[in-house]
Amino acid sequence: MSALGSAISDGATIAQRNLIKVKRVPDLLVGTLISPIMFILLFVFVFGSAIPVPAGTSYAEFLVPGIFAQTVIFGATVTGSGLADDMQKGIIDRFRSLPIAPSAVLVGRTSSDVVTNVLVIIIMTATGLAVGWRITTSPLEALAGFALLLLFAYACSWVMALVGLLVRSPEVFNNVSFIVIFPITFIANTFVPTNNFPAVLRVIADWNPVSAVTQASRDLFGNPSLAGGSGAWPLEHAALYTLIWSVVLVAVFLPLATRQFKRSAAR
Repeated sequence: MSALGSAISDGATIAQRNLIKVKRVPDLLVGTLISPIMFILLFVFVFGSAIPVPAGTSYAEFLVPGIFAQTVIFGATVTGSGLADDMQKGIIDRFRSLPIAPSAVLVGRTSSDVVTNVLVIIIMTATGLAVGWRITTSPLEALAGFALLLLFAYACSWVMALVGLLVRSPEVFNNVSFIVIFPITFIANTFVPTNNFPAVLRVIADWNPVSAVTQASRDLFGNPSLAGGSGAWPLEHAALYTLIWSVVLVAVFLPLATRQFKRSAAR
């Protein structure tokens, strides 16, 4: 078998191992599943009435794509947390003693998180539909919206993989990732339009890739953007901007994470 074939085959085995772990310990997904449902319900029913929406639309139609984007990004942290946990428990050393491709652990970990993100999106879609969110475009465009979310989440998984390998415990990783991801997802158009942000903050929000993946999802689902477009290039070409960010993140962080994996496993 070629090196690429071995990496894919071994990576699939590692991914299966991670999914079996989630199946046997479903508590691992509780936080990932409960948080977005809680966000949807709180923002729609508590804050939604304070945000004006055009006639014929609802705040839920604006909000749910933003919650999708926030959730898949937080879902990517499972990669880093899992790697930090495996490093701490010596499981990585066990993998290194096996005749498997060196990249299999990282490929398997990031791939299994795509599967869990699909599960999360299905549950969130049901929740969104229950509170009034609707898709008004074609099924093909809707699938493109979900695919874009999963692609961006996969790219973020490689960022989290590097961070997970740099820290020495899953607790440290959870603290670091929360401090970074929480402001990134809030300084964006996920919950409110950026039009009323202070000038500097608005520029940051408009060029934030989280805003782009959210805007692209809204466009592909046929949901409103509220208060009109800001005119910023990333939001006017949201799908393209998201694709560029996804490719750049994978191109930069895949080799960095792979190199750090070799160093971390040897320390």
